[in-house]
Amino acid sequence: GDNLLRALRDAGYQGTQSGDPKLSRELGMGCTAGGRVNRPGEIAPFVRDWKRSGFDCATLHVGWGHESDSEIDALVSEIIDVSDSEDLPLYIETHRATITQDTWRTIQIIERNPDIRLNADFSHWYTGLEMPYGDFEEKLKFLAPAFERVRFIHGRCGNSSHMQVALDHPSMEKSLLHFKEMWTRSCIGFLKSAAPGDYISFNPELLHPSINYAQTFRQPDGRYDEQSDRWEDGLKMTRIAVECFREAWKRLVSSGS
Repeated sequence: GDNLLRALRDAGYQGTQSGDPKLSRELGMGCTAGGRVNRPGEIAPFVRDWKRSGFDCATLHVGWGHESDSEIDALVSEIIDVSDSEDLPLYIETHRATITQDTWRTIQIIERNPDIRLNADFSHWYTGLEMPYGDFEEKLKFLAPAFERVRFIHGRCGNSSHMQVALDHPSMEKSLLHFKEMWTRSCIGFLKSAAPGDYISFNPELLHPSINYAQTFRQPDGRYDEQSDRWEDGLKMTRIAVECFREAWKRLVSSGS
C-alpha cells in the first residue's frame, strides 16, 4: 500500500517489483512485473497488459525444466521477439524448476540464443547446485556468458545447503564473498554494453517463512520465529550491491575497457 511504498522510498529504494505502477509513479518510483511462461503463445498477452499498466520491465520463470532443447529455444526466441516488438525488457530468471535450473544447460541456451537477457537469482544455483563444492573460480569462468547478460538481480544469499540465511550467520562469511563476486561480474557485464538510459536493477528478494525461504526456529515460548530481520538484511544487501557496482566500475577502468 501507500504507506509501505513511502517507507521503501524513504529507505532509499527507487522501485518495487509486482507493485502498483500508478501509485509508484506518483511517489517517483519505478515498478517492474514478473510472471511465468510455460508454452509458446503465452508471453505476448502478458507483455501487452504489463505495458498498458505502466511496468518498466518484467522477469520471467520459463518452463519447468523438462523441456527439450528445441522446446526451450522456441520459448526463448519468442520471449526475445516479443520483448523487441513491444519494447518492454524481459529477463529470464535463473530459478529452480525452470529451463535455467542448472548452469550447464543455461550456458548452452545462451550459446544458441545470444540475445537472451537474464534476471540473476544466483541463490538457486549456489545452493541448488552446491556451487562452493569444488573449484569455485572455475565455475565463475564457466558462467562468464551468463554474467555478461544479467540486467536484473534478485538479491538473496544462502550457504551451500540453505537458500536464504541471515547475513550475519557464521556460515555466510565465505558465501557473501562468493555472492559479491557474482554480482560484481554481472555489473561488469552490464557496464560493458550499457548505453545512455540503460539500467541494471537490484532487488533484495527476501521471502517469508510461509513459502519456506526464511528459516524459523523454536522460541522459549514455543513459537517459531524467523532467524533474522528481513528488512534490515534487505537494506544491508542493497548496500553490498552498490559496493559491487562501484567495484565493477573500478575494474573496468583499471583494465582500460
